[in-house]
Amino acid sequence: MKIASFNINGIKARAQALTDWLDEAQPDVVVLQEIKSVDEGFPCELFEDRGYRVETHGQKSFNGVAILSRLPLEDVTRGLPGDDEDEQARWIEGTVIGDKTAVRVCGLYLPNGNPAPGPKYDYKLAWMERLKARAEALLAAEEPALMAGDYNVIPQDEDAKRPEAWRKDALALPETRAAFRRIVNLGFTEAFRAFHQGPGHYTFWDYQAGAWNRDDGIRIDHFLLTPQAADLLGDCQIDRDIRGREKPSDHVPIWITLDA
Repeated sequence: MKIASFNINGIKARAQALTDWLDEAQPDVVVLQEIKSVDEGFPCELFEDRGYRVETHGQKSFNGVAILSRLPLEDVTRGLPGDDEDEQARWIEGTVIGDKTAVRVCGLYLPNGNPAPGPKYDYKLAWMERLKARAEALLAAEEPALMAGDYNVIPQDEDAKRPEAWRKDALALPETRAAFRRIVNLGFTEAFRAFHQGPGHYTFWDYQAGAWNRDDGIRIDHFLLTPQAADLLGDCQIDRDIRGREKPSDHVPIWITLDA
């Protein structure tokens, strides 16, 4: 089972780039972030024609997440528990039925949090507390489950080409990193770091100032796996070359394989 995460930065602007990558990479399941579309405006037929079932949790012009699955998908829910008044579309989850086992797949778009300090950063930290509570529930179920997406967290200095440039940014503040570690340390496996160590691995390059050409990137898209999912983990890679194509997202896909 190949599961990918891709912040596409607008489904309408990136439809061609996304379908080209899907045709090449052939993932079984994809969680998307920043679709920037209401549900009824999402171009489902592009993906249904490729054999994917489409589930969206959209929002006009901002945010928005989705799951595309070529495997049976059950029990889809939308919205991160813990705040009934939160109207931002940042969480979707469903159970994917593999040949060998079922996997609970949670797709997320964690708040950016800038400028920090301020209300947006307060919202980010509060959202991460809700994420921790959901993570604890996933662990308590003792089943294969994962949380994947754009976390807007640079976990360590080695995850940025120029860490000094991010010192006061909400993505790398000590409080942000500590909140992320509290979730991982519950018992999750950070899939990419299970296979790759050291600096130079990025999933995002800003559109500004020639960041891609200078490889001035950061690693902010992550897979966190429960122990039962980690036992099935076969690989985790970043499709970095996608960033150099025509009309790319500022993020690239990251994917894992599971023996499921």
